[in-house]
Amino acid sequence: MHVPRAVFEKLVEQAIAALPAGFAAHLDNVEVVVEDWATPEELASVGIGPGGTLLGLYQGIPQNRRGSWYGNVLPDRIVIYQRPIEAMCRDRREVRRQIGITLRHEIGHHFGLGEDELSDAGHR
Repeated sequence: MHVPRAVFEKLVEQAIAALPAGFAAHLDNVEVVVEDWATPEELASVGIGPGGTLLGLYQGIPQNRRGSWYGNVLPDRIVIYQRPIEAMCRDRREVRRQIGITLRHEIGHHFGLGEDELSDAGHR
């Protein structure tokens, strides 16, 4: 399933707009971007070997690790990887659903949740 980049980005924007207000209020210094694929370095940063699959990545300092020193920093970054999401989906409806799942998963990391906690909450 292939979706033009502009359409995929619009689906990401819609997923962000659909977040509950309580979450959105805490994402003021978070940039959400779309990339085709994760780089080998990005895969390695989360313990995935070459050729592995990564749907999204949170890069930044989780909110639960911030102290009084936190300020004047670049925005945290959530990357949504378009090609792996497309590869696992059969139609645009599935792409939209997977974008939402991936976005919420990465936002969980922004709030300081680990993979085990996210898995327990149903955000694998």
